[in-house]
Amino acid sequence: MANEPVAKPSEDRPDDVALVRQLVASYEKLKSQIGQVIVGQEAVIEQLLIAMFCNGHCILEGVPGLAKTLLVSTLSRQLSLSFSRIQFTPDLMPSDITGTEVIEEDRGTGTRSLRFVKGPIFANVVLADEINRTPPKTQAALLEAMQENQVTAAGFPHKLPRPFFVLATQNPIEQEGTYPLPEAQLDRFMFKVQVEYPSEEEEFQIVRMTTAPQEVHLERSLNPREVMELQDIVRRVPCADHVIRYAMRLVRSTRVDGVTAPKLVKDYVAWGAGPRASQFLVLAAKARAILQGRYFVSTDDIRSVSLPVLRHRLLTNFNAEADGISSDHIIEQLVRTLAADPSTTLDPALAGRVFIGGRPTG
Repeated sequence: MANEPVAKPSEDRPDDVALVRQLVASYEKLKSQIGQVIVGQEAVIEQLLIAMFCNGHCILEGVPGLAKTLLVSTLSRQLSLSFSRIQFTPDLMPSDITGTEVIEEDRGTGTRSLRFVKGPIFANVVLADEINRTPPKTQAALLEAMQENQVTAAGFPHKLPRPFFVLATQNPIEQEGTYPLPEAQLDRFMFKVQVEYPSEEEEFQIVRMTTAPQEVHLERSLNPREVMELQDIVRRVPCADHVIRYAMRLVRSTRVDGVTAPKLVKDYVAWGAGPRASQFLVLAAKARAILQGRYFVSTDDIRSVSLPVLRHRLLTNFNAEADGISSDHIIEQLVRTLAADPSTTLDPALAGRVFIGGRPTG
């Protein structure tokens, strides 16, 4: 960044700066509005928004009764996005999700034609409830939609609405009658978000709110156009080379056969994260920086999003299970180890400067 040419005033993007500041204000309003319905879960809300502003998909894992469905539906209403919920069951078929071709007859002429009837996946926000309760054939029906933003039926592609997000839920305590997602499908999800139990005070507020008459009026915070504009701006936020290399070092240190793999990884990891993890780390860090009102990425941003990006991309072995070592524990240890490297800290000369599109604006 030190050798970066100084931008001329005409090359700056004041519209981007103004839009980001407006969206940061909308983000604060959004959190306030959601807080009228959802008690606590600030970290979960932030991680969901980061993934959505990166055009990524999420898995939410938590025990029943933690308001995962309510959170997703409230978030979609606040962003003025269409919402669809699919309850995954063992008898669910792929066509129940994507849609199907039906034969229609013209009563006047008697001619018959095929018409595609769209399934529930044709929405901006699709809640895949208990995704691990349906067989792999139906789980795989989401793959094309998640990757290509389209559904193919009878050889013809059908575009999905934009923006498009799949937010899937999983119950970690019941494994009988479930079909765990293969690692290749898990890797399609940008984040795996852990929804924890509320604190004692939060649970008190939940019980008090939900057992008394209440009427909540929520104001829309963003619209689909603003969401897509923010997605575009996220990719334009600059990221210094040393921050990208820090993200890469973190990911590469999870690979057992890598030169930089520490003993902890060699002992407890069967397979590490792939290059998609590095991409998602940098993208998520950019979105987090914007939501905090900054227009540059620091290694702190990388560390803050490391758990949701990496926890479902580390496949632990039998030794880890026997010793009670989780993927979260391994990631936290790696982050602490890499944080001590002075080459990964933010250049003090860049602190407080505003960046848009790779150029300093102040």
